[in-house]
Amino acid sequence: MKRPPSLRIFAVAAVLLGLTACGSTTETAGQSASPSTAASTGGASNAFPMTIKHALGTTTIEAKPERVATVNWANHEAPLALGVVPVGMAAANFGDDDKDGLLPWVSQRLKELNAKTPVLFDETDGIDFEAVADTRPDVILAAYSGLTKQDYDTLSQIAPVVAYPDAAWATPWREIIKLNSKAIGLAAEGDKLISDIEGDIQEVVAKYPQLKGKSAMFMTHVDPNDVSEIGFYTSHDTRTLFFEDLGLTIPGSIAEASKGTEKFALSRSAEQIDVFDDVDIITGYGGDNASLLEKIRKDPLLSKIPAVKRGSIYLLPDSKPLGTAANPTPLSISWVLEDYAKALAEAADKVK
Repeated sequence: MKRPPSLRIFAVAAVLLGLTACGSTTETAGQSASPSTAASTGGASNAFPMTIKHALGTTTIEAKPERVATVNWANHEAPLALGVVPVGMAAANFGDDDKDGLLPWVSQRLKELNAKTPVLFDETDGIDFEAVADTRPDVILAAYSGLTKQDYDTLSQIAPVVAYPDAAWATPWREIIKLNSKAIGLAAEGDKLISDIEGDIQEVVAKYPQLKGKSAMFMTHVDPNDVSEIGFYTSHDTRTLFFEDLGLTIPGSIAEASKGTEKFALSRSAEQIDVFDDVDIITGYGGDNASLLEKIRKDPLLSKIPAVKRGSIYLLPDSKPLGTAANPTPLSISWVLEDYAKALAEAADKVK
């Protein structure tokens, strides 16, 4: 069990004092010298010192970081895509079917860079501040994250931290790349990465014209034992925003419910399901549970949702990498895009 945050601050301070006293320059296991060094010699090193404003404050990075650590979901993917191997990053805790802490697109990128697996931070019980400090980072990337102010303050004792720009867990994939690439002095390369991913999206979406203009809703996890309530992601969430990249639209019901709140998820009781009459396609999690979809279809209330009635509903498998497809990240988009778009297109085919 990890120590509570109040005690971690002292633990982190102790680690930092020890590192200062040792003055060690030994390379951390998991950092690949060749890709990191190659990337660090290029890019906009003359952009430093730089200041980045975000939701939790203002961060100044004095010099181009040589040792990059990332926390929370997917922040390691932008530097990896640009050839920079983090010294430490969060272990995958969703869709990791082989339980090695890495999603397949991350494993592939590490192999392409001929790099060892970085130190993997176990975030099951929250951020492991001691483990982060042990990697001796020059910067900590968290552009897509759920950092609290206390998390941010504690991490800032270790290294400059780049947090989310507006709200927790609501940073679109383009902004994830822009912020994280800027912080490591590779802003131009980040823009090129965005352009390349947009090209991949356009190429795949062109194969499925039936997606264009259809409205889509993303359900949160549904309890198979209690379908009296239906949860959904708001227009602030990256899953919903990604629909627009695929040529889909956000239903008026979801857009209206999202007004006046910064929450990325809301819920409605089954008695209010007529609000979703304007939804063409429903997707969500729960595909591993064979009975869930059947329960939704047979429920006297949920079965009245037009998308459910006509069968234009697709549930992603929770335990497979495809389950992460709807939450777009720098390396995952091109990897899972074809399968995700195809599944949504099959649902769209049932919309008359």
